[in-house]
Amino acid sequence: MKAILYIGHGTRSKKGAEEAKAFIHRVIDRIPVSIQEISFLELTEPLIEEGFRRCVQRGATDITVVPLFLLAAGHIKQDIPSVLSTLKEQYPDVTVAIRNPFGVETRILDGIADLVRDMVIDLTPQDAILIVGRGSSDPGIHDAFSKIAKGIQRRLGIKHISVGYLAAAEPRFLEGLESMSETTAGGRIIVIPYLLFSGLLLAEVDLEVRKRQKQGVKIIHTGTLSSHQIFEDIVMERAMGTMGD
Repeated sequence: MKAILYIGHGTRSKKGAEEAKAFIHRVIDRIPVSIQEISFLELTEPLIEEGFRRCVQRGATDITVVPLFLLAAGHIKQDIPSVLSTLKEQYPDVTVAIRNPFGVETRILDGIADLVRDMVIDLTPQDAILIVGRGSSDPGIHDAFSKIAKGIQRRLGIKHISVGYLAAAEPRFLEGLESMSETTAGGRIIVIPYLLFSGLLLAEVDLEVRKRQKQGVKIIHTGTLSSHQIFEDIVMERAMGTMGD
């Protein structure tokens, strides 16, 4: 019997965990598969092992794993495969297929551009964009964000666009913000947190944006990416196998 196991990152934020679970439940409601379970890599229960076992206990013999991760870095390349490898040894009769993370694709970049346009209806070339990534030591992350920045720049016609990271990579978020504040004259700074759900990292971005707003800086942020319908659609398609990985 087929099953779908969704894997989120997990967070210490109660709001972020509830937001992620609500997102997954919306996907579950759209898919005609009787066995579907939610799990998280860390910090939020149920963890992957528990979600996997629930699938098996409900009769699953063929599990499609759908990771809710934006880009392929250490969690996708190492952590999740390691956990699943152990589970496959424990349940050798269960077939496991792992879908890819979101990656960098046209529909996602279109969706992000939509989020910016919805928030800033009078966008001008003088405005500037700072994309804020979670950060990773994986070198592929820099390449991915370079493609993301160029794609958004083309779609919005913005001259000044850069990337800053919250951890584990340079330049850091605050450094990018300072640099952009110095080079942007007359325009607004639009911060795009490259995060699916709320959590402590988004709270860090929000706090800094609010602080600068109080100082008179023309700056806003778009909020999490999962507010755009395209992310829900892509998860559904991954789960159903209706698009190429």
